[in-house]
Formats: sequence, C-alpha cells, structure tokens
Amino acid sequence: MPPKSSNRIALATALVLGAMTALALCPAAAADNGSPWGGNYFPNVPLVTQDGKTVHFYDDLLRGKTVVINFIYTKCGDTCPLETAKLAQVQRLLGERVGKDVFFYSISIDPERDTPQELKAYADKFHVKPGWLFLTGEKKDVELIRKKLGQAARPGENALTGHSTTLTLGDEATGQWMQDSALDDPKYVAVMVGDWLSSWQHHAPGTSYTEARIVDSDKGAYLFKTRCAACHTVGHGDGVGPDLIGVSSIRSRSWLTQFIEMPDKMVAERDPIATALYNKYKQVPMPNLRLGDPDVAALIAYLDAQTRERNAGVSPKKTSQAK
Repeated sequence: MPPKSSNRIALATALVLGAMTALALCPAAAADNGSPWGGNYFPNVPLVTQDGKTVHFYDDLLRGKTVVINFIYTKCGDTCPLETAKLAQVQRLLGERVGKDVFFYSISIDPERDTPQELKAYADKFHVKPGWLFLTGEKKDVELIRKKLGQAARPGENALTGHSTTLTLGDEATGQWMQDSALDDPKYVAVMVGDWLSSWQHHAPGTSYTEARIVDSDKGAYLFKTRCAACHTVGHGDGVGPDLIGVSSIRSRSWLTQFIEMPDKMVAERDPIATALYNKYKQVPMPNLRLGDPDVAALIAYLDAQTRERNAGVSPKKTSQAK
C-alpha cells in the first residue's frame, strides 16, 4: 500500500471526527423505525466464512447487531497484518462480549485468491477467537459492500493495494455508525465499540483520574505501543511475533536497524535471519512502518531500557527467537 500523505491523513481524520460528532449529536432513529442505514440501504449479498458457511451480509451479519468491519487481504505485505493484530487486541479487551453482543467481520478485497481455507489459515496466525468472521465472496458483491460502507477505491486508485485502513463501527439496531483508523489505540477502539455504540449501557466502572497512570512521553515507548505491541512483548513471551527482550544482544545493531526500517525488502532479498523469522512465525510479514533513523534509534533505545529494567528485577520468560 502506498504511503498516504500527511494532507490525506489530516483530511481523513477531520472527516472521521466530523462524522463521529454528527452521530453523537444527532443519533439516527432505529433501523426498524426508518433509519437510512438498515435493510433498505445495506446489500443482502451472500458471503462465505472461513469455515465455508454461506451467510448474507444484512440478514445474518448486520441485522440487530453491533459490528466492527474492516477490509483485508491475506497476501498483503503492508498494513493488513498490523490491522489484524490490533483488532485482535480489541477482541481480547472486549472478552466474552465478542460473539454475543459485538461481532467482528474482516472481508477480503481479494476474493478470487482468498478462499475460506486461506482465510482460516490467516485467522489462525493471529490467534483469532470465536465471534470474528473472515469473509470472502463474489468480487462484485464485495465491491458493493465497500461502496456502501464508504470504502470503495477512488477513481484511478488500485482497488487492492490502495485500500483504506479504516474500521467501520456500527449498531444496526439504533442506526448509529462511525469510522475510525484500524491502527488506532486498541483500548480506544474497545471503548467506542463497547460503550459509545451502546450509549454506555455496558460500561464497567474504571480507575478514577486520581489513580490513572501517567502517560509515558518517551518517543520509543510511544512507537512501541502504537506500532509494535500488537505483535510483540518485551519479556512476556512470544506473540504473533517474537519476544523482543534482549534483542539488541541477539542481533547486531546494523542488522536490527535495517530490519526495522525495511523488513519487507530484507525478506524479499532472502536475508537468512529475516527469512528464518518469517518462516518461524507462520509467515506473518512484519509491515514496513516507514520509520526514519531517529525513530528506529528511539525504538531500540526503549527496548534496551526495558531489557535492563526486567533483567534487574524478575527474570522474564525465555524467548524463542530464531537464531
């Protein structure tokens, strides 16, 4: 996926915030009472789940449900893996609600190649739990859904590699819909899905402001939390990717810097370590996060600091990084 310009990101953010504000101030009427976002708007086209079951988009997936929808494709080497890993974090935060009163749907925009078997293998790589369906179908039907959700490719844009990194969040029963970045903080997304869309009916009391943790302003900590934590831990064992405890002592600084900056290129060029990691962790590609040298240096410094802190305290779990 080509990098988005800062102007486009700013415009998209403004549009999302504007839509969210409008929904908050003027919630739509319930779909059964004439909402424009009900069965008279959404197509009822058939789709096929990762388990091979045929379902219909409106009747089976949307009607009366609170939903989270995004578009991915399994051969994506850019942001799709990170989107899926972050959404898996949201699923863990919502817990048993997913599959009961909240439902996740990831729809393939490459349905000709993404068979149910491919989607099931992809879901397994990210430890997806029940309540989250990966869906394929006829290309014309998928494109119609994308159009109705405001995520169709723009004229002249590659419909596959230029797809939007957007989550559509909605409560069909109340007619409330909003969009957010699929790369947003999982805790924030979980609050929007779990609390906002239900008008706080399911809200559980949290920590008071007086007990709130001070936000870490360290650049490396911020980068790790927003870019890496969906797939990696520091001292808590492997996730989608390897535990990064002590990574600077395992890899040379030059290799580590190059890999963080251009993981896709190193895998494509068959770097032996990058290839071994790619194969070991179920061929989930590490996305090119487009980080510059200062960002990479800050991130490595953070990992080093976390390693020192953990080694000074309780010994973390052993890692199983490919040597």
